[in-house]
Amino acid sequence: MKLIRDIQKMFGMGETRPRSRAKKEKRVRRWEAIEVADQGRRVHGSWYRGEHTNYHPDRAAIMRGDAVDRYVGLGWFPPSPFITRNQYITAFGSCFASNVTKFLHKEGYKVFGRDLGLDAHIIRQGDGIVNTAALLQQFRWAFEDWTPPVNLWHDKSGDVQNASDRMRDDTRDIFRSTDVFIFTLGLSEVWYDKPSDEIFWRAIPTSEFDPDRHGFKLLSVEENRRNLRSVREIIRAHRPMAEIIITLSPVPLAATFRPVSCITANAISKASLRVAIDDLMREFSEDKRLHYFPSYEMVTSFLPDPWKDDLRHPSQDAVDMIMQIFKRRYLVV
Repeated sequence: MKLIRDIQKMFGMGETRPRSRAKKEKRVRRWEAIEVADQGRRVHGSWYRGEHTNYHPDRAAIMRGDAVDRYVGLGWFPPSPFITRNQYITAFGSCFASNVTKFLHKEGYKVFGRDLGLDAHIIRQGDGIVNTAALLQQFRWAFEDWTPPVNLWHDKSGDVQNASDRMRDDTRDIFRSTDVFIFTLGLSEVWYDKPSDEIFWRAIPTSEFDPDRHGFKLLSVEENRRNLRSVREIIRAHRPMAEIIITLSPVPLAATFRPVSCITANAISKASLRVAIDDLMREFSEDKRLHYFPSYEMVTSFLPDPWKDDLRHPSQDAVDMIMQIFKRRYLVV
C-alpha cells in the first residue's frame, strides 16, 4: 500500500479525488448560474448559444396570455396586420384554406368565390389541390400555356375535371387580380403518370388505373422546394406586390399507400413539406411579402386537445381559435 501511495504522490495522483470533487462543484455552480428568468428554468452554461436562443415552453409557460405569440408565432407573425377589405384574396389547398375563405368572407373581406361569377378549379376544387405539384400546375396552366397531358384532375367522386379555355382564362383573371395568396399544403404522397411524370390531384379512379402507366411516390424535400420556388417565381413575375401566405395543414393522412403504418408515413409526408417551406422562407428571407402562418404547430404542439373523435380533423373550437389568431395578426379591422 505504501508503494502505491508513493507512486501516486510521485505523479500527483494523490490529489485526484479532491480535484475531481472541485471540478464537480464547479460544474454545479455553472449549472445553477444560468437562469431562463421568464420560465424559471436552469440550463448549463458551458455552451455558446448564439444570438437567438428560444427555449421550448413548459406547461406553466403555455398558460401565459401571450403564449401563442411567444412560443409559436415568434419570428413568423408579421409586425402588423396588412390584409385590408379592399384587397382581393385567393385561398386554396386543403381544408384550412376553405376555413380561411369562409371566415374572411364572413368578416367582409374580398375572397374569390362562386359569388364573383368566375369558374375555376381553385374555387370549385380548391380543397383537393393539396400537393405542391398540383399547386404549381394551376399557375403553369394559367400563365405558361401548359396543358395536362392526360386526365390528371379529378373531383372527390373521381369525375374528370376539364381544362377548358374559359376556365383557364378565369383562373388567370383571378391570379392577376389577387393581392393576397393563401396556400395550404396537405401531403407529399402522390400518384403520377409515368410517361409524363406529372402528378394527379388525388388518387387515380379504379376504372382508369393502369399499373404500367401509373405510379406512386413520396415527393422529396427537394421536389417540394422546387415546386414552391416555381410558384413564387410565377407570382412575382405577374403580381410582384402580392402577399403570399403559406400554411401546412395539420390534418393527417387518412391512409398511406406505403407499406408502413399511417402514423409514421404521415410524419414523413408532413416533414417533407415543412422542411421545404422552411427552406423557401430562408432562401427568400429578403422577400417581406412571403409569410408562413404556423397553424400546423398550433394544432399539433400547442392546443391540448385539438381533435375531433376521428383524430384527423381539428375541432371547431380549435379552428375558431386559429381563425381569431389569424384575424389579430393579419387582418386590418
